[in-house]
Amino acid sequence: MGTSDPANPSGNSSAENFSDSTVGYGEHGGAAQRQIGPYRLLQRVGEGGMGEVWLAEQKTPIHRNVALKLIKAGMDTKAVVARFESERQALALMDHPNIARVFDAGSTPEGRPYFVMEFVAGLPLTEYCDKHRLTVRQRLELFAQVCDGVQHAHQKAIIHRDLKPSNVLVVEQNDKAVPKIIDFGLAKAVSQRLTDKTFFTEIGVLVGTPEYMSPEQADLVEQNVDTRTDVYSLGLILYELLVGALPFDAKTLRAAGLEAILRVIREQEPPKPSTKVRQMGVSSADSAERRQEEPRSFARHLEGELDWITMKAIEKDRSRRYGTANELSADLARYLQNQPVVAGPATASYRIRKYAARHRFGLGAAAGALVLLAGFVVAQAFELRRVRQERDRADRERDRASRVTDFMTRMFQVSDPSEQRGNSITAREILDKAAKDIDAGLAKDAELQAQMSRTMGNVYFNLGLYTQAQSLEQHAREILQRTLGPDNPETMRATAGLARIYERQGRYGEAEALQREALDAQRRVLGPQHKDTLNSMNNLAVDLDSEGHFAEAEKLARETLEERRRALGPADPDTVRSMNNLAMVLDDEGHYAEAEKLDRETLELQRRILGPENPDTFAPAVNLANVLRVEGQYAEAEKLNREMLGIMRRVLGPEHPNTLLLESNLAAVLYAEDHYAEAEKLDRETLEIRRRVLGPNHPATLTSAMNLADVLRTERHYPEAEKLSRETLEIERSVLGPEHPLTLLLQGNLATVLSDQGRYSEAEKLVKQTREVQVRVLGADSPYTASSTYHLACIAAREGRRDEAISLLREAVDHGLPPADDLEIEKDPDLKSLKENPQFKALIVHAKERAAGTQTTH
Repeated sequence: MGTSDPANPSGNSSAENFSDSTVGYGEHGGAAQRQIGPYRLLQRVGEGGMGEVWLAEQKTPIHRNVALKLIKAGMDTKAVVARFESERQALALMDHPNIARVFDAGSTPEGRPYFVMEFVAGLPLTEYCDKHRLTVRQRLELFAQVCDGVQHAHQKAIIHRDLKPSNVLVVEQNDKAVPKIIDFGLAKAVSQRLTDKTFFTEIGVLVGTPEYMSPEQADLVEQNVDTRTDVYSLGLILYELLVGALPFDAKTLRAAGLEAILRVIREQEPPKPSTKVRQMGVSSADSAERRQEEPRSFARHLEGELDWITMKAIEKDRSRRYGTANELSADLARYLQNQPVVAGPATASYRIRKYAARHRFGLGAAAGALVLLAGFVVAQAFELRRVRQERDRADRERDRASRVTDFMTRMFQVSDPSEQRGNSITAREILDKAAKDIDAGLAKDAELQAQMSRTMGNVYFNLGLYTQAQSLEQHAREILQRTLGPDNPETMRATAGLARIYERQGRYGEAEALQREALDAQRRVLGPQHKDTLNSMNNLAVDLDSEGHFAEAEKLARETLEERRRALGPADPDTVRSMNNLAMVLDDEGHYAEAEKLDRETLELQRRILGPENPDTFAPAVNLANVLRVEGQYAEAEKLNREMLGIMRRVLGPEHPNTLLLESNLAAVLYAEDHYAEAEKLDRETLEIRRRVLGPNHPATLTSAMNLADVLRTERHYPEAEKLSRETLEIERSVLGPEHPLTLLLQGNLATVLSDQGRYSEAEKLVKQTREVQVRVLGADSPYTASSTYHLACIAAREGRRDEAISLLREAVDHGLPPADDLEIEKDPDLKSLKENPQFKALIVHAKERAAGTQTTH
């Protein structure tokens, strides 16, 4: 890594950015006497609170200058060393021409860790551009390389968190300017170092340089940082490259104090680049000259597209920023190629102007011929028509803006006197009112009505209010089909969105049919690798898994994951979602070890990139806890469930469907740990809320009823357990069908209730029917089939058919019985009559060995 050194006018650089560092020899008799491995230390060029960086000479196996970073003597505490090692490993993952490379790592004889990096002799990005008087186009082309480097880091799941011009050095290689990004993850390596006036709080939770810090970095409560944080910092670097100044004056910002700085970053809207140039007055002439611009036209050059792109990159609301560094770079490329930019308005006149700019010579010749042929009158008529179209377009845009404004205003008006509660009106009440008024409020603009319906439907979906979400998404789809046609991308998105809602409502067949309709259209119109196509593939895999079509779901989930890894990188949010979905399918198939491994990888990525309290982090955590329970790792499963339950209740609310799912899973762990009273209490609470929130026929509600019946059976409350099992089974057969895995599972549980009451003949008949269907639908090696085989063994043991019982047990163990059940065979009271049988004892040893081999050691 490297950086420019303000005390070194030649521009030579070190591995870190230490603007307050001392430059010179070490304390022990001069740098020439210091040697670390094959590296001779020449000069200490950077020093912070806990680390120091040296310019060093390597003679073997090749001769070159390098930058060597190591922890200062006396500062090598366990925590600092751990952070240093983490930093070193993260840097070693990256291999990109626009990121300074790591060559070597080791420890000094005193045990101080170090690592060796590429020595970068260059200037900070803005200084280089100003020194060489690069034009705006040349600056953008150079900036695109920086975006490429940041994108590479993000694909390696590394967030820089302190991007700024002094951390991007420009060197010249083969007469070509090449930017090098340095100082990755510096705050994580040495938490107390103050470099280049980089701010850290006492507990190290605020990381970054104030002038380039994103609003989420400045939020000490949430601290929910992801890759879009770096996009924001890139936007500010772009701002400075274009204008020659930042949105907010650095001296004024720092003089205001930390609290005021954070408030400005979070709340104050920055001026557009063109506006900032005008605010600078006469001082903007110097910036114009360094960009080879005329001072009078400088601000006009930045107006429009460059303003749009920059302001989209530095949006306070990160959901409205560019999603990746690549998206920012791609929009700048469109600008340079005179193509419409994503950040701009999608108007016909704008696209026509861009087309004209790309084909100005051809259009000029055609226009000349037109003038010669048609004459002055036709030209005048054409101009009049153009003016009228522009006027009509402006009128339409003004009317649309007015309709949106009026609609948004009415959202916050409460007409019912009983609702005049001032600040106590909730966001949910405002949303409900807007959903009711959307038809009347936007009656004159069908497309806008559909857009607002989809937006509000998505809000309801995220709140777990699927009925309201369905109504709005369905309404939007009908409008889009009528106005834009079924093959329009927006219509296809609405179809896929409605399918996703159906799946959450437990309407699996309808969800699959609708998702296939969307996917077929997207493959035909958009192509097999389009983002929307891959989203529908991912959602269809979920639908198939919910229906019990596990093999088909796994095949599609693997295909989607492979495509997303190739196109988006391993750390992209969509890629991580595919990892989570594949793990879920593997769990349902009984491939527990692979599912656990994938769940752990997914959870680690989500926690590192999005943070532990981001809703996208919840799914892999819930899935991992469930796999751990099935594998018999109850203590870890309970700990993870309880940890996540507190977070989800706070973030999503106690009645959100995902929170209820975790409560149900926790109850299952408690049941497995023989904490029956606590499990029953939690199951009853979950069942009551699910019946009220999701409805009595929702698959999640039926699962809660099944789990409660199982607890009641174990507690010997047989009449209540049998009654609840029969009622639930009847609903499942009508809602999910008689061959759905959940229906068959409950059928087997009912048989166990009958067996516990001594009704062996009735129970055996029901289990055999269940197992016959499971073998045909799910296969002999399914854990569901193995569970039924196990129940038959228990019945046989109770009736004294010992040889048959042992044979069935061996079949269950060898054909997919979950590891937790393997470990419970010896304790099962149904099998106590077999306890002294030698074959049974040998089977116990086999089951334990199998369970131990299946589980992952930690």
